[in-house]
Amino acid sequence: MVLEILNLPWVEKYRPNSLQDLISHEDIIKTITKFIDENTLPHLLLYGPPGTGKTSAILACAKKLYKKEQLRSMVLELNASDDRGINIVRGPILNFASTRTIFKSGFKLVILDEADAMTQDAQNALRRIIEKFTDNVRFCLICNYLSKIIPALQSRCTRFRFGPLESDQILRRLNYVIEQEKINIDDSGKKALIDLAQGDMRKVLNILQSAATAFPQVNEDAIYVCVGHPLKTDITNMMKWLLNDDFIITFRRIQSLKIEKGLALQDILTEVHTFLHRIELPSKTLNNLLISLCDIEYRLSSGTSEKLQLSSLIASFHIARNEID
Repeated sequence: MVLEILNLPWVEKYRPNSLQDLISHEDIIKTITKFIDENTLPHLLLYGPPGTGKTSAILACAKKLYKKEQLRSMVLELNASDDRGINIVRGPILNFASTRTIFKSGFKLVILDEADAMTQDAQNALRRIIEKFTDNVRFCLICNYLSKIIPALQSRCTRFRFGPLESDQILRRLNYVIEQEKINIDDSGKKALIDLAQGDMRKVLNILQSAATAFPQVNEDAIYVCVGHPLKTDITNMMKWLLNDDFIITFRRIQSLKIEKGLALQDILTEVHTFLHRIELPSKTLNNLLISLCDIEYRLSSGTSEKLQLSSLIASFHIARNEID
């Protein structure tokens, strides 16, 4: 058992076990806790970006509702990795929802993680099951995109949106993990983790574990190298070349840096976009540059050549320079 805990990924090792351990969304947690305490839990629909605590919240609810030995018989959890077509809804989900457990009072719990991956037919079939077996079972649907859940299912559930976590909330949990794992990390490393995560706690822990395994000292450079993200110094150099050097030299330098560091043009575009908002440019020039970046990103997503799009990026900056001059 101890060996299993040691081998667990940190996202599972440090997953909250109770509703009190969750680091954010206090209003949502208070509401759900009150539902459970008053035995009035409705069907739930939890939605929002990944890594914001949706699955952790409902698993903590299940542990509060049932004793450890009851979890297997009272909770059915299905993930996107399971087949979730109409046959699963009419088979295992219907069988689980329609049967009562002997000598156990209360309702069962069906957790459908990544519910936005369910087919339209499966969602329509689920609608009737939710209505028919409300006295025996509660459903919790978890998804990233609310628009992919049919309106009929949305109207049968109480919806809660889990937004991206605040930096200070992530930092509190991050410091706890660092202390537990005795990681040698500086403030620049922590800031880089929070900047890259964009409110995703799972991403923070995954990157931290990878960096702590690969480097004895975890700092900003170690974090960026670990995820293959352009370093800030590299982006600064690229911007100097784009704004000052001629076309051929800029192309060769950026292409050489891409090969040497294994960078993707998509990541470079994202960082260049952020950098552009921090420098002073005439409004018209900035507008044209941003539109060009959008067009390049769209063409990259369509599978075009990175070399051609890199040329397009450099050309956009040369046009902008001519406008300023």
